[in-house]
Amino acid sequence: MLTPCHTETYSSYTNTLPRALNAIGAVDVLAEQNNILIKPNLVNASPPPVTLPVVAVEELVRYIRTCSNARIVIGEGCEEKQLETDELFRIHGYERLVQEYGVELLDLNHAPLCRLSNPDCQIFPEIWLPEIVMDAYLVSFAVLKAHSLADVTLSMKNLIGCAPPAHYQQGGHWKKSAFHAHMHESILDLNRYRKPDLALLDASIGMAEYHLGGPPCEPPTGKFVAGFDPVAVDAAGAGLLGFDWRQIPHISKADGLLGDAEHL
Repeated sequence: MLTPCHTETYSSYTNTLPRALNAIGAVDVLAEQNNILIKPNLVNASPPPVTLPVVAVEELVRYIRTCSNARIVIGEGCEEKQLETDELFRIHGYERLVQEYGVELLDLNHAPLCRLSNPDCQIFPEIWLPEIVMDAYLVSFAVLKAHSLADVTLSMKNLIGCAPPAHYQQGGHWKKSAFHAHMHESILDLNRYRKPDLALLDASIGMAEYHLGGPPCEPPTGKFVAGFDPVAVDAAGAGLLGFDWRQIPHISKADGLLGDAEHL
């Protein structure tokens, strides 16, 4: 039976990630996939816990390889104007995964696109997204962080990195700045087009106040969250940061629409 959301006490990625994935019944689901896209949070060049450690993704790749011969793509779209995604992969040590595990690295900022429309979406009744985001089994692997505009940045917010700058960079130095003016509504719209199939949340440390810096959680949150319901996973993550998910618009509005926040 598939589990919408499970929270595991963190000890190490090697021990904790497999336990969490086994607890939600991930083996059978991953074994059925032919094309898996892992979207980590590599927002900039800052070290963890601002960004996702390469060892966390490595452990996920190793887990997938035990049950599937699927094509595995690690895709990210750098948000800083001064950097390219390939530089982030190099800075954070992701390039070695290509040689060691046969995965592919993909710059989502320059991937082939498709155009989608949904008149029910408030901010983006039309949206452009990479074709692979729509076609592959999508794993959002986020880091537990508070956020200055979205309150929290978790599995649903993490997908903003998929948006192509050619359509969503509007001045400033952030390549996805079109999302910023109405952040909560934009996150909701984006996930109405494409929500994660599998949501993973590295809550081993946590960023207590700000997504790009500042103090980490003290003591560290010491958790790892996994589930097939990104709304439930994000509600659980919000709770770890001391937030009531009902007070976070993009989670509360997604509840009942994209998932069930009570599946904690």
